[in-house]
Amino acid sequence: MLTLITGMVDAASFLMLGRVFVANMTGNVVFLGFALAGAKGLSVSASLVGIGAFLAGGLGGGLLIKRLGSHRGRLLRAALAVELAIFVVAVVVAAADGGDPVEHGRRYLLIALLAVAMGIQNATARRLAVPELTTTVLTMTLTGIAADSQLAGGAGSRIGRRALAVGAMLAGACFGALIVLDVGTAVAIGTAAGILAFVAICAHQISRSDDAWAR
Repeated sequence: MLTLITGMVDAASFLMLGRVFVANMTGNVVFLGFALAGAKGLSVSASLVGIGAFLAGGLGGGLLIKRLGSHRGRLLRAALAVELAIFVVAVVVAAADGGDPVEHGRRYLLIALLAVAMGIQNATARRLAVPELTTTVLTMTLTGIAADSQLAGGAGSRIGRRALAVGAMLAGACFGALIVLDVGTAVAIGTAAGILAFVAICAHQISRSDDAWAR
């Protein structure tokens, strides 16, 4: 579900916030290079804001890990609570002044808010280390599907979980794009926030467990 949310917010940011990603930092680094070379339709400042805010979110996630990392359930609960709070602020910002089109100042604020949230999510997912479910990066997932397959002489591509990650990202991007284009940015971010709230509730429930998986 977090991977689905990633696809949704990247759809909103790319389509409505100036050809920038808030979760896929590989894309932002490439966009930054294009913008520095003078490519039209891309912004150096937007890419830099996205990358910088994502790093700040990663730092915040690291601080949460240092404090709560010994219990995976409590770490996930705390990280999602912070991420959800940021999403709520982002919805308010996106809906301000009549919503779309997102004017210059709000655009950068939204990029920063969403990138911080995604940085926290990525740091947390990295600490949880669920195999093949990073919630953001799919390049290595797709590589593994091919390189680890029996056709390539590998032990097996573990296609089920990897395909789930790819499918969730694809579905999120498609769903987010449909909402952004047909309804608006605020509604897309709000829908993602609603899904995130459900995940946060689930995380709260599992955080009560002290089973072996939690540690």
